[in-house]
Amino acid sequence: MEEYKTVEREASDFFIEKKSRFIGYVKPVSSQDEAVAFINSIKSKHWDATHNAYAYVLRENNIQRYSDDGEPGGTAGVPVLDVILKAGVTDVCVVATRYFGGTLLGAGGLVRAYSHTSKIALEAGQIITMAQCSVCEAEVDYSFYECLTSLLSEFGANISDIDFSDKVRVAFSVKENLSEYLSERLTDISNGKYTMKITAEKFDKA
Repeated sequence: MEEYKTVEREASDFFIEKKSRFIGYVKPVSSQDEAVAFINSIKSKHWDATHNAYAYVLRENNIQRYSDDGEPGGTAGVPVLDVILKAGVTDVCVVATRYFGGTLLGAGGLVRAYSHTSKIALEAGQIITMAQCSVCEAEVDYSFYECLTSLLSEFGANISDIDFSDKVRVAFSVKENLSEYLSERLTDISNGKYTMKITAEKFDKA
């Protein structure tokens, strides 16, 4: 898999539906242990909630899990999962917490409410695309630093660290399929004075 979508950060949002309070929590996760730990943390935080339904999807072994947590079958966990799948997001866990407000919503109302809870949670976490990237370094003179950062921006590279000493050392990641072209461009515009080296490969924000 060269690219996939997930959420950038842990986040939450809420809304009120007929006096029931729905809170959507989301977190990027990479394993079942991480997902379960997140679910348990929300259950502990909202121990007094009427329901803590959840769903998570992982790239690892294409795992998909959900729970209605006491709501009528198929009205909570399944809608949460369905929104995740339709958004094309993976390595993500969503917990939908509900405090019952005294008015029954009916099966259709529950599906809509839990779907919306999942949707606002994903939006709060900000869906991003992760791509296979080359982790790189380049060391340049101060006079070339601005030119280098402009070039990295042009290629959509993500700068992770900058060390200002005798020279400027810039650590960054760039999409794997662009790394060779970026290297050629750097060498070309510096008339062969500067090069970059690839130190690792990883998935990073595209």
